[in-house]
Amino acid sequence: MNLYDEIVAVLHTVHDPEIPVNIYELGLVYEIKIEEGGKVGIVMTLTAPACPAAGEIIFDVQSKLEALEGVNDVHVQLTFDPPWSKDMMSEEAKLELGFL
Repeated sequence: MNLYDEIVAVLHTVHDPEIPVNIYELGLVYEIKIEEGGKVGIVMTLTAPACPAAGEIIFDVQSKLEALEGVNDVHVQLTFDPPWSKDMMSEEAKLELGFL
């Protein structure tokens, strides 16, 4: 498995505590950048700008990715452009939450 796939697998283990679906399937991860020297950049959003679990989610992403072999630095950038919507969820997430 390459580093990108390992990162995606780890992101599948991070959940918003209020929603029983991981952040990747929810469509909250907009971009994964891997640079030389093991630097990883994640551009992501939250289901709402005032999400009370924001700090916990970002910490979870950062600490789990830093534990990967070959990753030396992780930067998580929050964005709300474009704003998240239910349309960004995977089919699996929509099924899990009863939107299909």
